[in-house]
Amino acid sequence: MTTQPTTHTTTYGTDALAMDVHRPDGARTAAPVALLWHGIGPEERDVLRPLAREVARLGLLVYVPDWRSDAADGGRAHLLESLRFVREHAGAHGGDADRCVLAGWSAGAGAAAGLALRPAACDGWRPMAVVGIAGHYGRPARTTGASPLAELATTSAGPLPVRLVHGTADDIVAAEHTREFAAALRERGWPVWRTELATDHAGVVMAEFSVERGRCVPARAAHAVAGGRATAEVIAHAAGLAPAEGGVGGKGPAGR
Repeated sequence: MTTQPTTHTTTYGTDALAMDVHRPDGARTAAPVALLWHGIGPEERDVLRPLAREVARLGLLVYVPDWRSDAADGGRAHLLESLRFVREHAGAHGGDADRCVLAGWSAGAGAAAGLALRPAACDGWRPMAVVGIAGHYGRPARTTGASPLAELATTSAGPLPVRLVHGTADDIVAAEHTREFAAALRERGWPVWRTELATDHAGVVMAEFSVERGRCVPARAAHAVAGGRATAEVIAHAAGLAPAEGGVGGKGPAGR
């Protein structure tokens, strides 16, 4: 399924931060939902806009909130409030809140993985799947304060599907961190898929770093455009939507 998405911006939480809502046009039934968290740069939801629109084009209702890593709690309240907003409002936006993929890029990846391992941090809620994009899972998760790798050794949470994406040319967060986390998940019986793409840290989300602007902007380079589209397919597949023919999302668990 491919549709042309529509986008509007709303606010959420006690700090009234912005959140983009990308809706697939033409959906005849409630769409699966993706909550997509950006990285450590405060209020950088715009960085993920090209990826989010690509995911929505594949049939998902996609939410991308701003959050602030420089908040006193490292952004925990913002992240959890954004999740609460999605759970409460997805139905009104044409989504199925019971089919929610929790995804994040860079620091957002660890935040998403952290909640999968500690559901008590969000009132016992579990996503249908987690997608971690260019994450470092040995660092404290912004949602729980513990590293996902450490939490995995002690968690009593049942396994759920985890899909991990990383660029082989990432010089910000080495791909080895994703490989290590995938191996640890697999060892403990979690279903995990790992996809490596021929792009860099920004390219996996269809972005590129602009030296002039000092931040990421929409990608023009072919490797980043292709990388972002591949990541979108991984998210769509995590939501139960079939990827395009030949898409990376159809691959089985990696590293076996």
